[in-house]
Amino acid sequence: MTLDDIKRDLLASYETDGGINRSDDANLPGEESVNHLARDCMHLLFPGFFDEYAVTEKKLPALLDTLLARTAARLEIEIEKALRFARDPAPAARARETAAAFLSRLPALRRVVQTDIAAAYAGDPAARSLEEIILAYPCVLVISLQRLAHILYTLKVPLIPRMLTEYAHERTGTDIHPGAKIGTHFFIDHCTGVVVGETASIGNHVKIYQGVTLGAKSFLTDEKGNPVKGVKRHPELRDNVIVYPGATILGGETVIGENSIVGSNVWLMQSIPANSIVYYQGDASSIVRPRKPKESLLEEFTDWVI
Repeated sequence: MTLDDIKRDLLASYETDGGINRSDDANLPGEESVNHLARDCMHLLFPGFFDEYAVTEKKLPALLDTLLARTAARLEIEIEKALRFARDPAPAARARETAAAFLSRLPALRRVVQTDIAAAYAGDPAARSLEEIILAYPCVLVISLQRLAHILYTLKVPLIPRMLTEYAHERTGTDIHPGAKIGTHFFIDHCTGVVVGETASIGNHVKIYQGVTLGAKSFLTDEKGNPVKGVKRHPELRDNVIVYPGATILGGETVIGENSIVGSNVWLMQSIPANSIVYYQGDASSIVRPRKPKESLLEEFTDWVI
């Protein structure tokens, strides 16, 4: 088979099987362009932290002028592509409005992200400074980009929110859907192998460890067997919950009550009340009991599974 034969067959495949992004058709958002957005947004959140040289106070306004102008322009272009793909009736105008709305929320978002950094510092005795956490802890990238993507998700921008969180997923191994609702002071210790689904809800001051899944137990299907979109499928963690490594919590009706602890490798598909501890012991049966004030799992049990 010659190269011309292969070219002919590939062109036929593009026509019949799809999977091609053409500028004279839908022209989807570009992966590399969205990755640039992710990086520029992190620079806006933490100026000088991810550059070769730290920024000076005198040069900071000029740096922000450059970053904001570049980010706004790229946002408008990529959002307009996403809206055209979704057959929005006025993609250009809505892209401008959406980009401005997104950027206007950055100051408030920075304040929330600072609570995540404080939670990481308070929750990890190995941390020596807040600066170390920003520079070296993968949870900062994962949670910050999810919070940014969640803004675009709530503004009903197609495609781009998931692309932003996928950038963090590729970098860290942690996959948090942009639709998940997350409170303040959120910390993911070690931040690898974690999966949080679209309709999950996480309260304030929640800490989870590596390998935790907040997933769907099952999903409804329509008369054609296709998944029904937009229904609650993932669990809720209320304030001050701790989930230890390898735990799996499933189901849209599953609620982990305030101040509760879920031990390592626990598999949960039902709610537990506030102030509870769930763990495996002996024959690996699940045990739920009230939690004593200020009690940690390690203080009470030495034989839980890691």
